[in-house]
Amino acid sequence: MANKYILALDQGTTSSRAILFDKEFNVIGKEQSETSQLFPKPSWVEQDATEIRETQIFVARKLLSRLGIESSDILTTGITNQRETTVIWDKKTGKPVYNAIVWQDKRTSEFCQSIKQKEISNYIKEATGLIVDPYFSATKIKWILENVPGLKQKAINNEILFGTIDTWLIWNLSNGALHISDYSNASRTMLYNINDKCWDKKILDYFDIPENILPQVKNSAEKYGFISEGVLGKNKILLSGIAGDQQAALFGQTCFEQGSVKNTYGTGCFMLMNTGEKAVKSESGLITTIAWGLNGKIVYAIEGSVFIAGAAIQWLRDKLKIIETAQETEKIAYSVKDTAGVYVVPAFAGLGAPYWNMNARGTICGLTGGADYRHIVRASLEAMAFQTKDVLNAMEKDAEISIKNLNVDGGASANNFLLQFQADILNIDVTRPDFIESTALGAAFLAAIGANIYSMDELKSKRKIDKTFIPKMSDKERNFKYNGWIKAIKKSAL
Repeated sequence: MANKYILALDQGTTSSRAILFDKEFNVIGKEQSETSQLFPKPSWVEQDATEIRETQIFVARKLLSRLGIESSDILTTGITNQRETTVIWDKKTGKPVYNAIVWQDKRTSEFCQSIKQKEISNYIKEATGLIVDPYFSATKIKWILENVPGLKQKAINNEILFGTIDTWLIWNLSNGALHISDYSNASRTMLYNINDKCWDKKILDYFDIPENILPQVKNSAEKYGFISEGVLGKNKILLSGIAGDQQAALFGQTCFEQGSVKNTYGTGCFMLMNTGEKAVKSESGLITTIAWGLNGKIVYAIEGSVFIAGAAIQWLRDKLKIIETAQETEKIAYSVKDTAGVYVVPAFAGLGAPYWNMNARGTICGLTGGADYRHIVRASLEAMAFQTKDVLNAMEKDAEISIKNLNVDGGASANNFLLQFQADILNIDVTRPDFIESTALGAAFLAAIGANIYSMDELKSKRKIDKTFIPKMSDKERNFKYNGWIKAIKKSAL
């Protein structure tokens, strides 16, 4: 029987993955390949865009080959991606003109700081829902245009193209036929007007970015076109879903109702709340973003971004070398009764929501002679939960909604210690789905809608729950621990 699978391509910050689902969204197989990050200067983070493309195509081919599945067996494909990461390439040769500048990169901090004093800063927040920050694509694009010789002229001559990772992959997968993005990714560039649904001319003029290099913005689910013959197999494959990774996770968790919330524990931690067709303006350091657009109708979200979450565990493994695998942190954390007063603030890339302090630095405080590596490991896990609480508090305040349940996903959500501590410190239930890779599932869900296989109502029944963590901590202990965290945050601010 032909046409029986849905393929999700999930291009994250540290790996490219391909996951194949059947029509009931059971996982048939997955493949993953790590991607390298480059750090040419302190606070600069780059990737080789060609490596991103090659690893993504490689894992998809490897998956289909290993499972003995032909490209003609695939109904459709959805793409989800690390957001804000910026690629500019030559239209004719298809070669990137500079490395991809990653969302974590801080090279434009000083420039962003200078904009914050100006009137345009308020306009950007109103139009895009975003706070002026090097995190977003706009100042990355400006930097590349100004620092690669001759590029400004090439932009004017219509010889180069810009894309976030979704756009870069789709352009390559379609052999240059499609230069597109979707509402969710466009809303992360700091160039897209989320109210008027268009690239904002005033902001483009301010940053001196020609509109002709930008992709066409589409719905998050529709029949966009095809992955070309020969790219992933003999036949062309329909492409019908696109969303930035965090919005895809919100969709994969079926957070379709206003007020529903999910938190993804990946390299960073990202919490999104569906606010329906209303763009809620944040007064608490969160950002307003587009969750998805379907049939031209926009659903908005508010989002809190924690820059370093799982990346702190990677740091314990690769730099401090006090653990061998991320998996063992659960056992280590349970081996001590508490952190012995140790707090880890993993502000390696500054602090995101709700603090937005790009000058904050990572801090370990509360050390005594009795503290050992186990306390630091436990404190690093607890830091993810504390940062999540910071964001959730801000979200409840902005949306004027009391959150009763947190849906979680992402690699670190497999850690039972983390999720129990999360439930304890929030004093609400924390629900983990059966399949924690909600990002890929969301891409598959969107692709299924775009290909007219399922409606949103039908997708609701496809989500399965693994476990709900119930809070057990006393109010006194909770408050004591969280107050200690707030003190530690103050120490990290330079």
